[in-house]
Amino acid sequence: MPEAYCVKCRTKRLMMAPNEQVLKNQRRALVGVCPTCGTKLVRFLSSQP
Repeated sequence: MPEAYCVKCRTKRLMMAPNEQVLKNQRRALVGVCPTCGTKLVRFLSSQP
């Protein structure tokens, strides 16, 4: 499970239900939910597959 920084909790958390998305600026990112507070977490991936 990938980790991402939660802005609300101010710590690194494991993402719940991560899914890969392509943002409108063509960057790939993993988008998930913080298991503690429910805030959306985003972790950018490298541009190469």
